[in-house]
Amino acid sequence: MLTSTRDHPAAPSRPDYNRRFVWLVATIAAFGGLLFGYDWVVIGGAKPFYEKFFNLTSPDQQGWAMSCALIGSLVGALGAGVAAERWGRKRMLIVAAVLFAASSVATGLAGTFAQFIAWRIAGGAAIGLASGLSPLYIAEIAPAAVRGRLVSLNQLTIVIGILAAQVVNLFIAEPVPAGATAAEILASWNGQTGWRWMFGVTAVPSLLFLLGACFVPESPRWLAKTGRTDAARRVLTRIAGAEGAAVELAAIEATLRQNSARVDWRELFTPKVRRLLGLGIVLAVFQQWCGINVVFNYAEEVFSAAGYSVSDILLNIVITGSVNLVFTFVALATVDRWGRRKLMLFGAGALAVVYVVLGAGYALHSQGVHMLGLVLLAIGCYAMSLAPVTWVVISETFPNRVRGLAMSIAVGCLWVACFVLTYTFPLLNRAVGAAGTFWIYAAVCALGFAFVFFRLPETKGRSLEEIEQP
Repeated sequence: MLTSTRDHPAAPSRPDYNRRFVWLVATIAAFGGLLFGYDWVVIGGAKPFYEKFFNLTSPDQQGWAMSCALIGSLVGALGAGVAAERWGRKRMLIVAAVLFAASSVATGLAGTFAQFIAWRIAGGAAIGLASGLSPLYIAEIAPAAVRGRLVSLNQLTIVIGILAAQVVNLFIAEPVPAGATAAEILASWNGQTGWRWMFGVTAVPSLLFLLGACFVPESPRWLAKTGRTDAARRVLTRIAGAEGAAVELAAIEATLRQNSARVDWRELFTPKVRRLLGLGIVLAVFQQWCGINVVFNYAEEVFSAAGYSVSDILLNIVITGSVNLVFTFVALATVDRWGRRKLMLFGAGALAVVYVVLGAGYALHSQGVHMLGLVLLAIGCYAMSLAPVTWVVISETFPNRVRGLAMSIAVGCLWVACFVLTYTFPLLNRAVGAAGTFWIYAAVCALGFAFVFFRLPETKGRSLEEIEQP
């Protein structure tokens, strides 16, 4: 059980694993992250156009349009835990892929604001499913030595999805003349048709994800927990060979014998699980309330305040996505070497400092490339720390018998936090301005740093079963 913030020694060496098979399966599962990232961010580029189409003029309407998908994400995340425990991880990945494809096409075809909202919520449910299931599945098939890297692969695909959405938005949208009026934007191809294609193209990678998900094996830990020992052994043998499979299966069965394999909600309220659940919830909420996601979801407001036009904003959004991608590779290279705790501390501390400076720039009405530079610095710090490492920690912290349920609660809280962040940004921006808003996020990051310093243990190099032990 995790009770100390001291680093633990690496686990004893185990038989080698089938790298090609493990990376292929993890990549397919991580495709859910790509769809999550695309569907989550595509709305930022479409925002200047669908708002004119649906005549959204108040902060409440604008905030609801941006945040409604997060309601679906919450429902999907909470439902993922129960469904994945009952029907398995693989089947629910397939369900997520189907829902991504259907909701993306229907959102692009929406003729009324009510239809737009309904299908954005459905797409959010797919995001909620994928956000919990992909890292959960990867953690349960990954060898301990590379689990951090493989789970971070899910974040890498999220970032690729974000960048893909930004690039697609840039190429679909026709150039918008500087100073264009709302009526001119509405009458343009962007205002009538372009924004629809931004949503609709998600159907293509959704079908690829669906095809891949049909061929991945079921999680061996779920199979063992549901009494399908032979099936679990076969999957583990493909991962680590016969000897490795024997070692891993023995460890899995030992934890299930010590603590009943039967999933029971009451188990979540025992002192040791409740403590871990609290840790996971706080980290999940902090990943959102650190504030970086407003840069993606409200890029128009952030860059407009820094003096950029609509066309410049679309290009800058692509630049932010590129930086996000580059620094996610830094996380992949370091998460299993430096450890989870060091990266989380770095991210929280660095973001607090950058936000203080960024807020000062907005307070002084500073405009230009240096403001873009500060935004890119914040994104880089986030991409190599809080973004991927939070998913790693919450996917490996919980005991085998309740991992699906506990992770769905933590991810559900993440989406509640994301909804609050997304919905409140226009209100905060109007009440205290961009400067005050970023200073609030700086204070949150300082509190997050303190929490990580005092409460987060190190888990690198340890199997899921070793993490579970006292």
